[in-house]
Amino acid sequence: MSLPSPDVPDPDRQLPYQVAVFARRISAAEELDRAAYLLLDQLAAAGPANVKTLAAALGVDSSTVTRQAAPLLRERLLARVPYPADRRAVRLALTPLGAGRLAQVREQRRRLIAELTADWTPQERALFCVLLGRFNDGLLGRR
Repeated sequence: MSLPSPDVPDPDRQLPYQVAVFARRISAAEELDRAAYLLLDQLAAAGPANVKTLAAALGVDSSTVTRQAAPLLRERLLARVPYPADRRAVRLALTPLGAGRLAQVREQRRRLIAELTADWTPQERALFCVLLGRFNDGLLGRR
């Protein structure tokens, strides 16, 4: 059995810490919180949806979507639109203002990531993307 090199941190200790630091720093760097970004992004990708459908897609409770949507509705980033098959039912939809804000935040994220990885090789960026995707996929279905 070999001992880890003294210059290599213990990943079992460092990985949880680094993930927590990442989450805090990325949140501080943005003007749109994580929950709002994910909700707007889902609506941009899939179009108008009811709260139950959004909750399933985001892996949260319907009450969470309702709570997260409230400030976005007040800011007019989202709107309630009638459901064509049942005019009593409503869906949430991205407004032009919401689409613009989402595009702005996506561009800010793209620039930040490009800046932070500017001295990385294309292979390092690709590997990081694969590993981060694998990490995120492991979180699916967990609460």
